[in-house]
Amino acid sequence: MVEIYWGCLVLGVLFALVTVLLGDLVSQALDGMLDFLSADYLKPVTVAGGITAFGGAGILLEHYSGLGSVINLLLALVCAFLLAVAVHYLYVRPMRNSETSSGYSEQSLCGRIGEVLVPIPGTGYGEVLLKIGAANTNRTAGSFDKEDIQAGARVVVVQVRDGAVYVSRFENNL
Repeated sequence: MVEIYWGCLVLGVLFALVTVLLGDLVSQALDGMLDFLSADYLKPVTVAGGITAFGGAGILLEHYSGLGSVINLLLALVCAFLLAVAVHYLYVRPMRNSETSSGYSEQSLCGRIGEVLVPIPGTGYGEVLLKIGAANTNRTAGSFDKEDIQAGARVVVVQVRDGAVYVSRFENNL
């Protein structure tokens, strides 16, 4: 049984090293082939942490406890489960919620509120400033309602088409 524990411990440590050193290369090489394995609670860090904890706990229990192999196996499984749950709730979930990116898709601009920088004529184009996360972006803008919009006016993005956003005046009647 000790060989299985050592195998799990070594496998977990190797997984951690490969992930840290070659994670981006492996991710690009696989190009999403393993995405079907993805579940909210089943992240690679959580699984690898559980396997590593199982191996480490099993080795320690076999070496230092006077309990039988079956009891040690059950205790190692409990340790692995508890550590995997702890890793998920103390590391994976907070990190997922803290991810920010300056990247955005054009369709995610719909509904965003911005400010007109360059006046938008009814049948032409101007420019708007939109806030995306912690960053700002300037976009070519046309009037969705085919009416002139002056500089400084607040607008809402209604549509994105042909690389330009189409906006309407934003009227906050609250």
